Order: sequence, then structure tokens, then C-alpha cells
Amino acid sequence: MTRPAAKKALGQHFLVDENLLGVIGRLAELDVDDVALEVGPGQGVLTNYLAERVARVHAVEVDRSLAPALDESVGDHANVELHFGDALRLDLAAFDPLPTKLVSNLPYNIATPLVVESLDGLPSVKHWTVMVQREVAERFFAWPSTKAYGAVSVLVQVAAERTGFHAVSRTVFRPRPNVDSALVAFRRRELPARYPEVKRLVTAAFAHRRKRLANSVELAALASRDEAAAALEAIGREPSVRAEELEPVEFVALADALRR
Repeated sequence: MTRPAAKKALGQHFLVDENLLGVIGRLAELDVDDVALEVGPGQGVLTNYLAERVARVHAVEVDRSLAPALDESVGDHANVELHFGDALRLDLAAFDPLPTKLVSNLPYNIATPLVVESLDGLPSVKHWTVMVQREVAERFFAWPSTKAYGAVSVLVQVAAERTGFHAVSRTVFRPRPNVDSALVAFRRRELPARYPEVKRLVTAAFAHRRKRLANSVELAALASRDEAAAALEAIGREPSVRAEELEPVEFVALADALRR
């Protein structure tokens, strides 16, 4: 059958080079008991690979025009369940059985919010292996005081540790993207007890990147500037510090200090 064309508005770049599947499988540490969540299955190349190696695959696709191609591609696999809808709007935590790993060639336009929201929104997921723009992959685990370091870096590193990275050629996709891509894999670590407070603090801290962190906290109405300065001093930081200078673990400590 005729394969549907990729839709630029949906950030679609279909994976067509099956040689990359082995790399994905290795980074994802696939096991026969895994329940994989795949967002953006496209034409089903990765879906089929996962179905042959895990117990269950939840494949979430927003583009219903891909339904015939997906049905044809994965029709022989009874352990694949197709879900049509926006992954950012669907209740992924209601899937049965619950996903244990997120393994996806993520559409560029939802990659960052999907990963960030899955950190606390999908507690059943213990491991991520995602194909994203290379600059996004680097941002996830960027160092403090670098241009790439931001709220996303902090939130990902508070929740997970990186286990793998693999640069990906543009030639493995159709159509070819205009940016470089990468596979990045990371494993969940235990979330801080008050992760929602940490998340609010981190978001506020980087909302005004050029301002001092204490000022950003006050602007977000999380605490007064004096209270924020005192909390910074309590964790061994100067009141004049900016958000980009703090390490992820220091944001957790700062949230605790503000609470006290």
C-alpha cells in the first residue's frame, strides 16, 4: 500500500533505517517482561522491533491517517495496542498494563514536554530511550553554567541518570530533518519527597534567566527575596547567585530550605 507522507506540522520524521534498531534495543536494555510505551510510531518500524522483544507495546499516534499503514505493519503482533490521540493529552498513566519503559523516536515538537511530564506523571516508567534533536539530548544532561543548562536539565537530572548516548545520522529518517538527532537513554532515580515543590522552584528560577535567583523566586511568589536569600545562604550559596550556577541537587536542597 502507499505509505502516507510525513506531516511537517506534526514534527514527523519516520525512522526507515532498520540498522539503528539494534542500537535502540541495546540502549533500552529490553527484557521480555517489559511494557514499552512508544510515542510517534509512524509507520511501525520500531513498533515491530519492540513487539518481538517485550511483553506489550503501547503505541501512541496522533495522526489517524497512519492507521492503515500501522495496522498492516503490526497486524501480526497481538501484543501491540494502538492508541490514537495526542500523547500530551491522553492519560498515559491509565494504560493497562502500565508502561515500564519509554522507547520512542519522538516527534520533535513534543519531545521535551513529554519527557519532562513523564518524570512524575508516569511513575511506572523506570527507563527512557528516546530519539530527539541532538541539542535537546544534550540539554537533558547539560552542566551548570553552560548555555544548554536550564530548567529541563535540572528536572531530568533530579529524576534520572544518563545511561547512554548515540549520535544519529540524518539519513536514517524520511524525510531527512534539517537538524542532527541523537538517542539518549536514562534510568529513573528516586524522586525527592516533595518533587512538585522542586519543579515549581526550578521553573520559576529559570523563568528570568538573567535575574538573580532570589529575585526570580520572589517574582514567582514562592518566597520573598529576603527569604530566598536566606535559603541560599543556608545551602552555602551567595544571595547573588543565578539559577544557571546551581547544580540539580542544590535545587532540591534549596526547596527544602525554603520550606523551613
